[in-house]
Amino acid sequence: MSKMLNLKLKIWRQSGPYAQGAFLDVDANDIPEDASFLEMLDIVNERLIADDVEPITFGHDCREGICGTCGVMINGQAHGPEKATTTCQLHMRKFNDGDEIVVEPWKATSFPVLKDLMVDRRAFDRIVEAGGYISAPTGTAPDANEIPIPKEVADSSMDAAACIGCGACVAACPNSAAQLFTSAKLHHLNVMPQGQPERWKRTEAMVETMEDFFGSCTNHGECHEACPKEIPLDFIAFMNRDYVRSKVKNRSLASQ
Repeated sequence: MSKMLNLKLKIWRQSGPYAQGAFLDVDANDIPEDASFLEMLDIVNERLIADDVEPITFGHDCREGICGTCGVMINGQAHGPEKATTTCQLHMRKFNDGDEIVVEPWKATSFPVLKDLMVDRRAFDRIVEAGGYISAPTGTAPDANEIPIPKEVADSSMDAAACIGCGACVAACPNSAAQLFTSAKLHHLNVMPQGQPERWKRTEAMVETMEDFFGSCTNHGECHEACPKEIPLDFIAFMNRDYVRSKVKNRSLASQ
């Protein structure tokens, strides 16, 4: 039988982006240690509804650690105490009976609170949209080996593509910087042959859009530590290199 936990929760409540927020104290008793963190919130919400209290709003979708919508701050840590784990995959056995758990939304100006624990991540969408498209000629299917891609390149691209856009990097950064997210989205295209035609325009557009919404990177490294997919910091260096090159190459193309 699963061990039951009695917990003290301090959960952030806020009715909208311009409303005054405050913590709600909740006694979360008889929580199964095998429950996930979101399942614990489900149990709490069911009890709040039974007491005629409005349930807590929080983001979730797949609950499989792949969509990025579940992220919250748990005791001051993005996604909680377990490294390389999303909030939905964090289980209550990581906590002890009698613990006090503080649950807050991402605290970043670029992610305004929509309600309670749910934030607006559309600033990330603006960065991706600025990247545009990649050229992909249509027609008959090419031979599998028509575009040879070294395994190291494919692996590096896949490592970058693992980013789920949850926003933990921004929430953990003292500057609310989005360099890790942006560099991952750039790198998984910029290293592949299919990503070369738009490489320099994409890089300049995405980096400058990022700078419109987010703070500057000062190499704290908190973004990597908070990232549930452990996106490497190296990608930020690759992005900075490509951005410098893009300023030269895009001006050269414009003058032709």
